[in-house]
Amino acid sequence: MSNEAFIVEGNTRLKGEIEPQGAKNEALQVLCAVLLTDQKVEITNVPEILDVKKLINLIKGLGVKVERHSQGHYTFQADEVDLDYLSSEEYQNDAKKIRGSVMLIGPLLARFGKAYLPKPGGDKIGRRRLDTHFIGFQKLGGEFKFDEDTDDYYVYAEKLKGCYMLMDEISVTGTANVLMGAVLAEGQTTIYNAACEPYVQQLSRMLVGMGAKIQGIGSNLLKVTGVDSLKGTEHRVLPDMIEIGSFIGMAAMTQSELLIKNAAVKELGNIPSVFQKLGIKLDIQDDNIHVEAQDIYEISSFIDGSILTIYDSPWPGFTPDLLSIMLVVATQARGSVLIHQKMFESRLFFVDKLIDMGAKIILCDPHRATVIGLERKTQLKGISMSSPDIRAGVSLLIAALSANSTSTIHNIQQIDRGYQNIDGRLNALGANIQRVEL
Repeated sequence: MSNEAFIVEGNTRLKGEIEPQGAKNEALQVLCAVLLTDQKVEITNVPEILDVKKLINLIKGLGVKVERHSQGHYTFQADEVDLDYLSSEEYQNDAKKIRGSVMLIGPLLARFGKAYLPKPGGDKIGRRRLDTHFIGFQKLGGEFKFDEDTDDYYVYAEKLKGCYMLMDEISVTGTANVLMGAVLAEGQTTIYNAACEPYVQQLSRMLVGMGAKIQGIGSNLLKVTGVDSLKGTEHRVLPDMIEIGSFIGMAAMTQSELLIKNAAVKELGNIPSVFQKLGIKLDIQDDNIHVEAQDIYEISSFIDGSILTIYDSPWPGFTPDLLSIMLVVATQARGSVLIHQKMFESRLFFVDKLIDMGAKIILCDPHRATVIGLERKTQLKGISMSSPDIRAGVSLLIAALSANSTSTIHNIQQIDRGYQNIDGRLNALGANIQRVEL
């Protein structure tokens, strides 16, 4: 991996239109689902980001025929899958680099009766256990082995069998994985305490298009009646709600006017209303979001006058992926807010960089930070910093664009993992972000 950095000029005002990329988290699920059929599956609006490219390379290695028609438009056919590739050194090395590779297990187990995975990588945002996935497969009749010496996972099953299961945590990838296993299992599977994020809903719709029988889409109670085989389908990935939230925050922080086009507003849940609680004015026109240029945005307080708290929770609660953005945007607001990151314990550790830039933030503990807004009385100052994970990386990029001088952001492959050509797209709106080799 090359050691690239962004040199970001501060005092930036952006202007114009931007269209969000396809949703990263949805793409990782639906790409794994192509392994459930030997027929062609056509997927459009695929984000061409690092994590997605790595996953496409993994499934190519498994023998899936991949055709790229144009940017974001692909056809996949898994009619000659090579299971021996699972034990190759190349697969082991590549699968470790991306957390989304865990979702290959459900389709492989359901269709071929076995799956193998080295411990996957991803963000350094705290413990993200995989127990939920494997407990689900065991309930469906899979035999699970974990090699402690090599950190490798093995699952076998001659034929998965439907059952009732209460998921031990509301895991998006866990629900997706078990769901992909259940669609080809024998009999009926009931998944209670299922995640119901738009990503899981989209995966469910795609599976139904392939001939799966799923009831309860959009709820936390899914009922799946297994079928013998699935057929090909066409599927379009939703726009990325995390990128949409990032652009709203970026516009507010840099006093910019932006039009976010084709944002699938009805799929955004409470994201727009939480930004409005920070005092950010949004004008929603059909599927477009117009963010006004604001000198000052004021954080609202609760009815009894107590400090506003923004916290994450499973859908339809507020997504943890946007808490970093909320935190950075609050640094220039009027008023104070408590950011409570309940789901991951290391996601707030990037605030020391914001404090170095002049933000007023009290890190209460690994899960909570109080932000005292500067009301634009002083600007953040440009510094040299490193991106610890995808979302913190973009939050630091937003801070750098609003700062009073130039900043350098290292470890930008973390940003590239989740945001497609972010420097090129923002430069087209008036930013000055240079990608350099260090």
